[in-house]
Amino acid sequence: MDPLSDVLGLLKPRNLMSAGFDAGGPWSVRFPDQQATIKCGAVVSGTCWVTVEGVAAPVRLDAGASFLLPSGRPFRLASDPALPPVEAGTMFPLARHGGVVTIQGGGETFLVSSRFALDGAHAAMLLRVLPPIIHLRPQGEEAALRWSVERMMQELRDPQPGSALVIQDLARMMLIEGLRRHLAEAPQGGVGWLFALADRRLGAAIGCLHDAPAHRWTLAELAARAGMSRSTFAQHFREKVGTSPLDYLTRWRMALAAERLARSGDPVSVLAPALGYESESAFSTAFKRVMGCSPRVYGRQAAAREAGTR
Repeated sequence: MDPLSDVLGLLKPRNLMSAGFDAGGPWSVRFPDQQATIKCGAVVSGTCWVTVEGVAAPVRLDAGASFLLPSGRPFRLASDPALPPVEAGTMFPLARHGGVVTIQGGGETFLVSSRFALDGAHAAMLLRVLPPIIHLRPQGEEAALRWSVERMMQELRDPQPGSALVIQDLARMMLIEGLRRHLAEAPQGGVGWLFALADRRLGAAIGCLHDAPAHRWTLAELAARAGMSRSTFAQHFREKVGTSPLDYLTRWRMALAAERLARSGDPVSVLAPALGYESESAFSTAFKRVMGCSPRVYGRQAAAREAGTR
């Protein structure tokens, strides 16, 4: 797979809720804090404003625009950002499992939105490299995103057998298309592995690390894959990703190890050689440095979390 798919595979985004929002007249709705979640949405018709806590200015969303809110911060959607808001919990109880909420007769602004929960152990891998709000303006060539939005609108307005599964898949497509658009439009100064994927040469090197995490990669090998000199590659990678190539490799290995400890319970004696470590002690030291606890403690904590969700 590609690096973005790899990371999303670890994060396991689960669609907690998809709903439609049909509003008319003046309105303002406040949504509460939602840690380790991503909200994505799109304006099918009309216009509205989104205001995110901690972001100075509200953002106007016109018909065809979409947005991602990766921070989980409280936010407001409104016809006018100056209006006092109503709490979302009083208006959306019937839409938690799909459906359309109508405000004041509707007919002026229609939105579709989905909220995803991320695996808390790895959520920071994606969330820390994204801004609090991503505004994706309408573009005529964005057929895939537009199709997903329009099809979700149809499923929410007129549910059919299997609609729940269709909506889940459409929501996932909206999330991925939104991240792709943000990646394509990201400013050159963006720092983090996600922005580095837009750089063809760095993306090739990161792809190698993801494809073969157990390989004992050297700086020279990675620079060759990127078609750059060692010094230029090392400097460019650090500037764009925010860390060195080998430190990135270590962190990716530990993310994979954490996933296996949580899901399969593999012992350190199996994980260490599978992820490129000659000794269990070297692996355990790296794991504790990156994850903040030993593999054994992490495995116990993961098992307790899993038991608590049942």
